[in-house]
Amino acid sequence: MDETVKEVWAETLVMLSEYGLDVVGALIVLIVGLWASGWARRLTVRALDKIESVDATLTGFFSNLVKYMVLAFTVIMVLNQFGVQTASLIAVLGAAGLAIGLAMQGTLSNVAAGVMLLLFRPLAVGQFVEAGGVSGTVKVINLFTTELATLDNVQLIVPNSQIWADTIKNYSVYQTRRIDIVMGIGYDDSIDEAMDALREVYQADDRVSADPEPAMYVTSLGESSVDITVRLWCSAADFWGLKTDLNKAFKEVLDDKGIEIPFPQRVIHSRADDGEKKPKKTTRKATGTAGSELKEGESEKGESQQDVEKTG
Repeated sequence: MDETVKEVWAETLVMLSEYGLDVVGALIVLIVGLWASGWARRLTVRALDKIESVDATLTGFFSNLVKYMVLAFTVIMVLNQFGVQTASLIAVLGAAGLAIGLAMQGTLSNVAAGVMLLLFRPLAVGQFVEAGGVSGTVKVINLFTTELATLDNVQLIVPNSQIWADTIKNYSVYQTRRIDIVMGIGYDDSIDEAMDALREVYQADDRVSADPEPAMYVTSLGESSVDITVRLWCSAADFWGLKTDLNKAFKEVLDDKGIEIPFPQRVIHSRADDGEKKPKKTTRKATGTAGSELKEGESEKGESQQDVEKTG
């Protein structure tokens, strides 16, 4: 029994003599590496916090990335302290990383797009945007996805790569927006009178900005109306309320002035036997139902038959 204990003790002394310094060195390297990783993380956070354009999510991502890189370097040094061939280990880890990257390229593209969104900030929380084929108010921007809320308060989770690869239309980034309202009047009505009536309405509304100055133009001579475009500027927060109020007020003021807002009309001719075109129907609502159009067609056909009988 005493001989066995002596042999074990002797082997232990041999191992301590051979690996004792390596173990102590490895522990020192590990302790220093743990401290260095935390210090590097805090340093990265302080440096990124000084940059206003860097989002808090991006700060956390980069600081943790630096921390784990230092820890990985520490583990390699500890293994090297014990005589492990780290070159082959690094090659294996590199090949595994490549395989994982190829398998998760869609997810990694979302991460890359998330970094770009958080770094360049084409959109921010609280803004109303249209991107990736959807529109809504931005609620959260993560590294993988962006959360939007639609106008009827439905949650949308959109991959960041879909947003970054598409055109981003941001309705909230500027403080002012322009309103274009098109009003059609009849050809028999006075254009100047209609413009004066519309001008009285928007000049009485305090939400309309004086700079840039409001403007009105005759933008087109349509098939059934003369189109007047009213162009105004207002605060972005007042856009929808002002636009709907002006639509209502413009309609009411034109009605009060006796100015017609025409509907689409069509003139229909029927050909008589003598080759002359005689107007049979002068006006007709283009939005009539199928039944009303059928009755009109029947009446036209009947009138044409009567003309034929008379000429016969």
